[in-house]
Amino acid sequence: MADSWTRRRATHPGAWWLWSLTLAAAASHTTNPLLLGLIIAIAGLVVAARRTAAPWAVGFRWYLAVAALVVVLRVTFRMLTAGAGPTVLFTLPEIALPEAAAGVSLLGEVSAEALLAGFYDGLRLATMIVCVGAAAALANPKRLLAAMPSALYEVGTVLVVSVSVFPQLVEAVGRVRRAQALRRGPRTRRHRLRTVVVPVLTDALDRSLLLAASMDSRGYGRSPAGSERRRLTSACLLAGVGGVAIGAYGLLDAQSPWWLGTPVAIAGVVVGALGFRLAGARVHRSRYRPDPWRGREWLVAGTGAVAAAAVFAASPAQLYPSANPLMWPALPVTAALGLLVAVIPALPAGAFRW
Repeated sequence: MADSWTRRRATHPGAWWLWSLTLAAAASHTTNPLLLGLIIAIAGLVVAARRTAAPWAVGFRWYLAVAALVVVLRVTFRMLTAGAGPTVLFTLPEIALPEAAAGVSLLGEVSAEALLAGFYDGLRLATMIVCVGAAAALANPKRLLAAMPSALYEVGTVLVVSVSVFPQLVEAVGRVRRAQALRRGPRTRRHRLRTVVVPVLTDALDRSLLLAASMDSRGYGRSPAGSERRRLTSACLLAGVGGVAIGAYGLLDAQSPWWLGTPVAIAGVVVGALGFRLAGARVHRSRYRPDPWRGREWLVAGTGAVAAAAVFAASPAQLYPSANPLMWPALPVTAALGLLVAVIPALPAGAFRW
């Protein structure tokens, strides 16, 4: 959609990730299929309205396919493990397990309660996958990497490359299939698999080698091996993480001495912050045309935060509908209205003054 929003400048990729992660957090807090279906619809609507023709934007439908597969697998697993319930739908031949697996049954009576519980769990995980797919389709991974803080640059590089692999594979599959459509040849299943998988893997390897050579020519990853500053940075980060973990254990354990709680946790935070500062000082990057964070970005991230807060504030009885006994899930009106706020980024830019 080429409106004034997309023509002027792209939205900061961090805003899209905050928007999607808050929706994913809301999805993780409920198994109500009505709310989860609403989150999926909102994510799909915003992606359809705001995605561009960039390569990373074409993989959203595959995230939907993976989400549907997760639901099917979850329900199938519940069918195989034969969950108990009064409403028996059908009976499968039960497989006897050894005594070491006592308490676990394989096949047997399949109840509607067990299938519904599996559907609820699978739908929650599928919704979170769809939210991540929406962020991957909307956010420019290159701009996201450029916007990462210096202290988290190496970790951010790994994360950005990880979330970019799936859209690139989707693009490669589409490119190979378009090329094969122009040719004639055998159409057997084995031939199609060989003619798709091999070119895609070869293309991925070639692009990886090209990227590695390009990064090496620009000096990425070149640092003095075994330098004192690098060892000090690693020691500070490890000590900080360990201090926070030990401090958390001291706070949670009532039998531990007083000094093992808050003092150790504060010391861990201070040492960890020092490690992040040292790590950030090692990375020197140019800031050519950085993406600004203005009102539009605050609005996009804020709508996701409002949606998550509305879900977290709802009653647990409405967020987790009962599967045993069977009942139709109720729609929490307040949570649903809060989720509808997250659809604001899909509205035309003319409705607001950005």
